[in-house]
Formats: sequence, C-alpha cells, structure tokens
Amino acid sequence: MTILETGTIAAGSLLTVAGLTVEEVAAILAATDRLERMAAAERAKILAGRRIALLFYESSTRTRTSFELAAKSLGAMTTLVSDKSSSIEKGESLKDTGLTLRALGAECIVLRHANSGAPYLLAKTTGLPVLNAGDGMHEHPSQALLDLRTMLARLPGMSGRLVNAKTLEGVTVVITGDILHSRVARSNAMLLPRLGARVVLCGPPGLLPDDALGLGLDSKGGIEIERDFDKALKQAGSGGKAVVMMLRIQRERLAGLELDLGEYISRYQLDEERLMARAPEALVMHPGPMIRGLEIAGEVADGPNSAIEDQVRHGLGVRMALLVRALGAGGFESVTV
Repeated sequence: MTILETGTIAAGSLLTVAGLTVEEVAAILAATDRLERMAAAERAKILAGRRIALLFYESSTRTRTSFELAAKSLGAMTTLVSDKSSSIEKGESLKDTGLTLRALGAECIVLRHANSGAPYLLAKTTGLPVLNAGDGMHEHPSQALLDLRTMLARLPGMSGRLVNAKTLEGVTVVITGDILHSRVARSNAMLLPRLGARVVLCGPPGLLPDDALGLGLDSKGGIEIERDFDKALKQAGSGGKAVVMMLRIQRERLAGLELDLGEYISRYQLDEERLMARAPEALVMHPGPMIRGLEIAGEVADGPNSAIEDQVRHGLGVRMALLVRALGAGGFESVTV
C-alpha cells in the first residue's frame, strides 16, 4: 500500500456528507444493494486480509458494532482501540495514535471522537482513508446515509427508486429533540433537502437555537424551524409521506443547561396518542440510544410505525459499502453496477 503524503486526504474518506455529490450517494446505496445480495462467501473475499482500525474515543454500540461486523463480513481484519484500553488513556495525542496504527499496518481508520474536526486531522496526519463515525457536535455521515436508505425502503412508493435531486419530493422529515448537540440532525439536515425533502426541526430554544446548525435555516433551503411539536406533526401528517425522527437529550453535552424534563415530555415526547392524532401514518425513526419514556414512548418505539430496528439493519449494509469505497479493493465500481 502506498502512503499518501501527509496533509492529503485519501480518496475514499468520508468526513462529511457535504463532500458527497448526489451521484456519489446513489453509488453508495447501489453498492449497498449489491453487497447485500451477494452470497456470504463471495462477499468475504472483497476485503480479505485488509486491516481496519476502529478508533473510538466515545462509547458506541450501534455504530461501532455495525462497522466491525461490516468489515468482518467483507473478510477484513479489525482491531478496536478505545480511550479506556490504550495509550490514549495515558495522554497520547490523536496524531500519534493514528501514526502508530498506520505503522502497525492499518489501511483504514473508522474514528469516533468528542472533538469536531478530529477526522480531518487524522486523515491529513496519516494519509489513510478515514471514515467519520461521529465527531463532537459536527457530523455523523454514515448515519444520514443509513437513515436515507431506511426511508427509501419503508416509505410508500420509494422502494427501488433511483436516487436523485427529486427522490424525496413530497416527503416531510420532522426532527425533534436535542438538535443543538446532534451530529445526526446536522448530517440529515445537510443531506435530505438535496434529495428534495422538506426538513422541519423542532425543539425548545435551549436545544434548538435559530443558528443551531449553521445552515441558513429557511424554507428556501428545505429546512424550517417549528417550535410546536403538535403543529409540526400535523403539517407532516397532512402533507403525504412523513417521517418523524426523535433524538435523545444528550445530558453529557448539556454543560449546565437547565431543562424541565416534565415540561419537555409534555411538549415534545412522541407518544401513541400524539402520533395517532396528528400523523398516524408517519414513519418513526430514532438513531439511538433511546431513552424510553423521555423523548419517545415505548409503545411507539415498538409499534408498527417504527423503523428503528430497520435503521440498525441498514447500517450494516451501508457501512459495508463505505468500507469497500474507502479501501478501493479494485471493486467499489464493480459492486455498484
């Protein structure tokens, strides 16, 4: 393997959804479809013997496990490095950890980090392809892609449609909760309007200031703010295809922000009564982890509208495609045709 010059971001890296064209999004989803249709033995040859490092400075269940299982299903070898079981705990810098992994033969790094922009630093320092598995309050690109695939699979009339700038026309996506701290909300708000979706952000001012995403929040860009959750649901429910994406309150990032949980539950919790009264056919999504009884009621999370487990399943396929894209393997194009 040829190491690129330090300072160059390797082809195949995915640091932000903003760096993806609509055509590239379509190619990733096409590769996902093809990989899932392959026999397990055939799929396991694609990255056979390749080395992938999972570098996680924050706790994770869904993202870390799906990247690991995706890599292994492609035949790759993986190693998990966490801040609790490595030299990171002793104060080693991200740069030096990345260089160490490169020297040990890692060919791709999947990074989750508490600091926004950390994947860019790692990519430029190592020259390796880096996949952003969530950086601070910035982005979570693979989550936005798997959310998109879930919508395409579950919304009526969407299955099998080509991905283009009009694919999500007529779809309203209401994202509700702690949007200020949500990298999932940011990535979805950056991606979905480019495919024609209307995105409505909903939450109290403390969790959703007007400039929370820094995206120019206006209806012309396909993004709006609605403080009243009931109104947002009713608008989505009356407009045809609707998605309601709930987010947890990220207590670890609140930094002293006072929040009346009883009032929050009253105004913003998605329970069965609220859903059935205002958007009874809406697709319900949640990136996890869920706090049942806070942002979402258990009967909704487990109900027929829920696509939460579907999101997890689609994450495995999407992350397989991203790993093949990152490592080239002489075959990303071959799995998209």
